Amino acid sequence: MTAASCRNCFYKMSRLMDVNVASRLIRSRRKLLILGRCIEAEKPWALKRFPEEEYARLSVCLEEEHVNMAGFKLAGILARLDFEEVAVLTTDGSMHCVQLHFMVEEVFKLVRPRARRRHFVAENGRVVEVPVEAVKTARYLSRVARLLSAVQATGSS
Repeated sequence: MTAASCRNCFYKMSRLMDVNVASRLIRSRRKLLILGRCIEAEKPWALKRFPEEEYARLSVCLEEEHVNMAGFKLAGILARLDFEEVAVLTTDGSMHCVQLHFMVEEVFKLVRPRARRRHFVAENGRVVEVPVEAVKTARYLSRVARLLSAVQATGSS
């Protein structure tokens, strides 16, 4: 599905790549939610955790947009607007969606906003919060391998 055709389908949420970095759509909220576009179509129940009255919601699909472009856009937003919280919501297990979590961590290193950042995944009918440390660790497969080895070693004792 192309970005142009997607605009005319069932997606109704504002798109990260289409919104102005200081748009009234986002500056009127104290919290920002960046979500994988598939959440709206496949797991709309997960959005109940992030009410529109509190969160400016922006969707992005990293199968359509390069992570660097999305990250640059988010950096522009965070450099101009002051949020209390920036949250990420994706489908658990998606190799494209996991990049959103990594991207937010990288943008926070560059821009250093005062906002609290939170990571969430939708899985098995529920929204699960993922600690920042888990997102940071997941980028390093050697660390994940060591953790798995340690768990397996204690489990087999």
